[in-house]
Amino acid sequence: MKKILLIEDNLDVRENVAEILELANYKVITAENGKAGVELAKKENPDLIICDVMMPELDGFGVLHILSKNRDTASIPFIFLTAKAEKDDMRKGMNLGADDYLTKPFDDMELLDAVEIRLKKSNILKAEFKKTAEGLKEFLDQAKGLKELESLISNDNQNQVILKKHTVYKEGSHPNFIYFINKGKVKTYKTDKLGNEFITGLHKEGDFLGYIDLLENSSYTESAMALEEAEVCTIKRDDFFALIYNNRDIANKFIKMLSDSVIEREERLLKLAYQSVRKRVAEALIQLQNKYKKEETANFTIAISRDDLSGLVGASKETVIRMLSDFKEEGMIEVAGSKITLVKPDKLANLKN
Repeated sequence: MKKILLIEDNLDVRENVAEILELANYKVITAENGKAGVELAKKENPDLIICDVMMPELDGFGVLHILSKNRDTASIPFIFLTAKAEKDDMRKGMNLGADDYLTKPFDDMELLDAVEIRLKKSNILKAEFKKTAEGLKEFLDQAKGLKELESLISNDNQNQVILKKHTVYKEGSHPNFIYFINKGKVKTYKTDKLGNEFITGLHKEGDFLGYIDLLENSSYTESAMALEEAEVCTIKRDDFFALIYNNRDIANKFIKMLSDSVIEREERLLKLAYQSVRKRVAEALIQLQNKYKKEETANFTIAISRDDLSGLVGASKETVIRMLSDFKEEGMIEVAGSKITLVKPDKLANLKN
């Protein structure tokens, strides 16, 4: 049963709306003012919020502003109730992130239709989709009723095949697309004045690239290159911004998809700063396994050049080769050319500095 929070200071309206919703088989919790509504929203985590605009203590705009700043409540669908139909008020609410507007007086079907539509769209956006081109298309197809997404699934978005060691985009160039990896492995990296590489991220199918620089409207701060032949889907800059700015629900879903790697990157930088080279090499091997291992395989094996591995570790190639030799002698890995097999990944993961 879906849970709806109703925030309304008028007792008659509050009871009437709650009765209609309960008859439609929704669980309704009510608040008589904005402050109480904010506390209930944080405590109950409702599936949808219906809120009056004009209230004492804290009006509906204030409620929406506070909830939109809270990570746990920001994505809850929000419908305003108001006796005022001025366009400026409607625009203010939508700019704050409201999903719909009902002007009093409204009939039962107007209310129920608005609630059903918002919950349906919210269910679509909460669903988990495969991190493949088909999963991306499924997500966009199910949300196709939102006009601002139609351009994203047009024929203008191109799939490109990027050959091994070929560049997806280059540090210093200006971004016109974000990239979705359909197949293959891609690294992102920075280069110093001497040409030394430091790998900033490892990416696989289902990952997005290049979005941070696009959001900041700055040149790429890193380069991206295929570690093996990869298939990449491009999404146009204008389509991306239309998606982010025109619909709060879609933006929340898409940003969540885009931000999967942020915590991982921060943790990795901390480890690079404080761990020994031996521990960093072990961590890099475990990172490769966590990123690229397929569930059906027993021992994880990856072909990676020593240059790329040293760029991932943040140490010289000679040092990395020496560490790999030590791990091989200790029986934790096997090495055959560029291929490395993790024989005892648990021992590598629990390695002391």
